[in-house]
Amino acid sequence: MKLAEALVLRADAARRVEQLRARVVGSARHQEGEAPAEDAAALLAEADLALDELESLIRRINRTNAATTIDRGTTLTDALARRDVLRLRHALVTSAADAASGRDQRGGMRQLRSELAMLSALPVPALRARADELAREIRQTDIAIQRTNWEADLLE
Repeated sequence: MKLAEALVLRADAARRVEQLRARVVGSARHQEGEAPAEDAAALLAEADLALDELESLIRRINRTNAATTIDRGTTLTDALARRDVLRLRHALVTSAADAASGRDQRGGMRQLRSELAMLSALPVPALRARADELAREIRQTDIAIQRTNWEADLLE
């Protein structure tokens, strides 16, 4: 099985666990004299099996990510961390540029000469350029990760 397939199975297993959790909660109590909609104990046992499957997939995916290298010898785990931080950095720079430009803020323009003018404390064009560069890096990193996910075999 390829790593990408295991990632899809992991997402499906996580969704299944969440659905079972909701069903258990909905069936955990019922009115006296009424039968519950579903057998909560059976659902709980089913969820427990689904969680065991999820744990096994997560372990195998993590082991594969740590052992698999992508561009220039970087491990897949390192690339995932890099992509996560690039996304956070992009969000920070974009938010800073938006705030400095007055986007989505009231009072960006003054109505009267007696009102105080709002000035940007940051260079908006440079921040926008940096955000574009970060977006490019995110795309390149994500492409390398996705390519590796479809090429790498899942470890036991």
